[in-house]
Amino acid sequence: MRSLQAAVAAAAAVTMVSTTPAAASPSEPDGTSWSVVREGAGYQITLHLPRQLDTRAAAPEIAVNGKSVGVAHESPDRRTLTVVTADPAAAHPSTVQLAWNGAVGGSAPRTTRRGTMPAPGKPTPDPTTTGRYHSTRADYDFGDTALTLPGLPGKPVEERAAVWVPDAPGKRPVAIFLHGRYVPCYDASTGKMDEVDWPCPTGFASIPSYHGFDQAAEVLASHGYVVVSISANGVNAQDNQNGEDFGTSARGQLVLDHLDLLAKANRGRAPGLSPSLRGKLDLDNVGLMGHSRGGAGVVKAALMNAALPHPYGIRAVLPLAPTDFDRETLPDVPMAVVLPYCDGDVSDQEGQHYYEDTRYAGPDNVLRASLLVMGANHNFFNTQWTPGDAAAPEGDDWQDENDPTCGLNAPTTSRLTAAQQHQVGASYIAGFFRLVLGRENAFLPMFAGNSGSAVTVGAATVLQESQSPASDRLDVAPLQGQARDVRFTGSVTGAYCASMAGRSPQSGLPSCTESTFTNKFPSFAPDGFASHVTASPMLHLSWTGAGAMTAAVAEHDVSRYAALTIRAAIDDISPSADLRLTVTDGAGRSQSTTLSALSGAMTPLPGAGTFLPKTWLESVRWPISDLTQVDVHDLRSVVLSTATPSGGVFLSDLAFQTAAAGAGGPSALPRISIEDTTVDVGTTATTATTATVRLTLSRPSRVPVVANVQTQSGAQIAAAAWRVEIPPGRTSATVVVPVAAGTTNPPPADRAYRVLVAAPANAVLDRNFAHITVHNQPAAS
Repeated sequence: MRSLQAAVAAAAAVTMVSTTPAAASPSEPDGTSWSVVREGAGYQITLHLPRQLDTRAAAPEIAVNGKSVGVAHESPDRRTLTVVTADPAAAHPSTVQLAWNGAVGGSAPRTTRRGTMPAPGKPTPDPTTTGRYHSTRADYDFGDTALTLPGLPGKPVEERAAVWVPDAPGKRPVAIFLHGRYVPCYDASTGKMDEVDWPCPTGFASIPSYHGFDQAAEVLASHGYVVVSISANGVNAQDNQNGEDFGTSARGQLVLDHLDLLAKANRGRAPGLSPSLRGKLDLDNVGLMGHSRGGAGVVKAALMNAALPHPYGIRAVLPLAPTDFDRETLPDVPMAVVLPYCDGDVSDQEGQHYYEDTRYAGPDNVLRASLLVMGANHNFFNTQWTPGDAAAPEGDDWQDENDPTCGLNAPTTSRLTAAQQHQVGASYIAGFFRLVLGRENAFLPMFAGNSGSAVTVGAATVLQESQSPASDRLDVAPLQGQARDVRFTGSVTGAYCASMAGRSPQSGLPSCTESTFTNKFPSFAPDGFASHVTASPMLHLSWTGAGAMTAAVAEHDVSRYAALTIRAAIDDISPSADLRLTVTDGAGRSQSTTLSALSGAMTPLPGAGTFLPKTWLESVRWPISDLTQVDVHDLRSVVLSTATPSGGVFLSDLAFQTAAAGAGGPSALPRISIEDTTVDVGTTATTATTATVRLTLSRPSRVPVVANVQTQSGAQIAAAAWRVEIPPGRTSATVVVPVAAGTTNPPPADRAYRVLVAAPANAVLDRNFAHITVHNQPAAS
């Protein structure tokens, strides 16, 4: 979003505990200044900015000596950021700076490795062709203060939407759009923006961000869908002041409130709504699309919906360039995550975690995909955030216009024009809902194929990762950890890894990269509130000579599947690498090819610098129809052997699959919640203690439920994560969190520290964050 409003929770102002800083800077030439105050066993860092913080989707962070120490709290005037941390580097910092997505702008040296643009893939059908139905508008507007939502600081928000109703017979599937985080108000006469007031001040108008996806809405309506695009400017004006989830819960509830209103309209009991909606809505066949922070909002809406006594039939979720601050999983619902390669706002592309975390989060039977759109930025999916199309001032979120890969001055072979990006965005929105809700399988190749790893959609080359429904998939080796049927020979080293730069020691796995350039590794990048939760365990295969990895095939007859698939990417330190893929049958016959012959996964992606190139695993597919030299009714092994003298490759998800959409809906898995707790701590050096945090399930599970607990850094609690398992038949488990004593410069008598549960498997998130309240008692006399 233009410089889209920092996703920071401006939680309650942090109380200063001393008027004398432990360290401070003079005002810098640009007007910034900072101070550090000792608080308990930690440090409160305050950064004063020369102007209001830019409006972004990403969360602002504070970096000490060039390294982020956590998400910051923002003052009401948006010019002061604070964070409390136990990081020892804060004791005597040389620099304190604003950071986004773990990176300080311009602080890291540019790297020289540069890949190439991937070759275009097979063209896909155009889902934006106009259908046979005409539509009428049924917009509604109940004013700027019609709804009160959870997690906002008290101001009501608007209940407003643009609605398209087709003249098709019978009940129609429903698509709901939720725009992202952008400036809510502007003055048309001066171009001045107002970022925090709601309702808009006198002389200012509400920016119509909810009209930014009209092209997709009109296309879907012409094919018989009712489309509802929701305005969320009231949320955007306030979510900075929520230190819990940056308005994610508010956005989720906003979607459900509109569904409730539509349900009343469907029964003819919603005064003020068009009678054309009566009996028209199939609320058992609903799709949600959310852009930017709206992407996190629609995922949350689907999770909240699953907890309702009578949930709506949400059967498709499309997060478009989404944020993911809390590592939420969404099993049982078909999902396609769309990521723009040139995203300058959510530049770490954290929405990739929705795909990574949900792949094995439950025994579901649905398609999930992640799509990397080459040449697309963050803003231009929404026409109201695009120069030349928008009502209000706007801009390109990729800041370096001269960047040869992603700048607006880059060649059109690298960077899409705004019109081209509008088209590809509309194609994916319309294509996904027509595929999943409308069962139009012609659009399946846009999301998952049986050959290749890239497709062409409009002017864009789009790389794919996909996982087929369980009924259409045979998992040979997920490659997330040691497996009995996987072995390594020769010079090949198979090291299972996770996360990056030592972020997740509790996993027991080495980091997949020691790089600190979080923007380059969407799968490994730490999320804002779940920064230490283990990210994307996978296999790092490296070699300096001949060798191989062999995986046994337990189900020998693979004839019913369409392709042998594996996700792969060359690692970030190898100049080149390739692997030979061989299958062998029960008679000892074999057939081979190379990964490079099947896809572009062995070619580094384009760009150089602190954001690029990205390391992103593509789905490499070898069609079963090509396996003519072996008996596919009796395959015994899959071998990956070295095809270059040396190299390193990330691998995941070795499987036989047939591309399919599957069918899903609201998850029936148990719901997992985290509970508040309180602990009393004395003020002498010998009274450090622990807090016991409890996780609970809504009902017992037949299989183990696994989740992660993450604490946020503060004066008495350090940022850390724990893996927790709730055994079958049980409904709770606990985590013991160390709490330091307030020995000098004690913190306030009561301090609440945020703790969350993230990335569950075999359960869905219900209440995903809580607080550890530390009560600092005076020492006994």
